Amino acid sequence: MSSRSNPFEEVEQFFERMARQFDESSRTWASNGPLRRSTGESPELAVDIVEHDDEFVVSVDVPGFEKRDIDVRVTDQMLHVEAEHDESIDEEDERYLRQERRHESLRRRIHLPEAVDREHVNAQMINGVLTITIPKAEVREARTIEIE
Repeated sequence: MSSRSNPFEEVEQFFERMARQFDESSRTWASNGPLRRSTGESPELAVDIVEHDDEFVVSVDVPGFEKRDIDVRVTDQMLHVEAEHDESIDEEDERYLRQERRHESLRRRIHLPEAVDREHVNAQMINGVLTITIPKAEVREARTIEIE
């Protein structure tokens, strides 16, 4: 009996190797990039970051959350977005057949590539999308110090 190799098996192995390499390279890129994620955060908060000449515009998807559920904080180069929501639906009847409760807590910290002006940050939420406009800090010229 002759043993013939299965060409489909070789193609499948090739795709598995490619998938592993993509996974490894994406983990390396995400952990070292300027807009890297912090450890232990929730992957559910989808974020888009756009850099303009004088500001960063960050869009965060927060469907199902109200403004009062969201906390936004900015330090010199870090944006913190936290959302926490408790929901319960209780049927009025004492013999209820259904009672649902849900607690959702999401968190995202984004390291910004430059220092920002914390005093003039603006945030607004429309249709489940939180848009945060973060002005860049003014670049101060170096000051020459005379040596006495």
